[in-house]
Amino acid sequence: MDLWERARAFAGEAAKRSQELSAEAAKRSSALVSETAKKSKEIFSETASKSREIAAEATKQADLLAGQIKHLASDLPVPSIPPITAIPPIPSAAAPEPDAAELERFAITDDLREFVKGMTLSTFRDFPLQDEPEMSDVPTVSNVRQDLNEWQARHATLVLSAVKEISKFRYELCPRYMKERKFWRVYFLLVNNYIAPFEKKYFEELKVKAEEKKESQKEVSQPTQAITAEQKDTKVASKTSTSKNPEHDLDVFLLGDLGSDDEGPDGGDDGLDDDFDKIDGTSGLESDDDDRNASAVKAENAK
Repeated sequence: MDLWERARAFAGEAAKRSQELSAEAAKRSSALVSETAKKSKEIFSETASKSREIAAEATKQADLLAGQIKHLASDLPVPSIPPITAIPPIPSAAAPEPDAAELERFAITDDLREFVKGMTLSTFRDFPLQDEPEMSDVPTVSNVRQDLNEWQARHATLVLSAVKEISKFRYELCPRYMKERKFWRVYFLLVNNYIAPFEKKYFEELKVKAEEKKESQKEVSQPTQAITAEQKDTKVASKTSTSKNPEHDLDVFLLGDLGSDDEGPDGGDDGLDDDFDKIDGTSGLESDDDDRNASAVKAENAK
């Protein structure tokens, strides 16, 4: 019985003690939380204060630096900027429009334009002309077949740019319904009455220019040939006059032909020595030394 009472008393004491410990722990925990919150507030407040001080100092330094830059900028001379002239428009890369004289020269006339306006796609498709085999070695440059002659090629180029109907017909017909070569053959047959005089005049002008150029070249070559003939005559006359000069012949006889000596062998000097010997033997002149020797011999004989 006493054991039971003791156990009950011990249990009550333990519960009471546990409650006291819990209350104390809660109290200490609350105090710790309060202290931590207080410390956090103090740290946050101190950090905010430091941040404001740093921001204020940075702003002050920035203002000071901006003032110094403005002061330095005001001392620097400002160069005058010349006015910018207007930039001219860039010309387009497209080919220049042909002038009226060129259009007239290649038969792009009002009569041709009116005639072309009466054409249709059927005019080309129903034209009684058979397709010819395509020539693979004939190039196409600037949308124009190069098997045309010079005048026709230029006319075709101009008519494609100046007469929109022909450009439209060619776009829709070639190569779906006909080949390029047939298109231009049909076209030139259709407009032959309008372009034939201009084509004829063009080639006649080319022929006249070619003849004029040939004549001018001939006139330039004739004076050149005359000058060459005169130079040849001058050389021949110079040689003749030289051969007729006796003094020159004597010099050649005594000294030899210098031109031939240079080309000939060195043995030619013997002939020159023989010539001098002949001159000494036939001249009849004696030197002073020979006279003195002859006198000395006579004196010895007299003794």
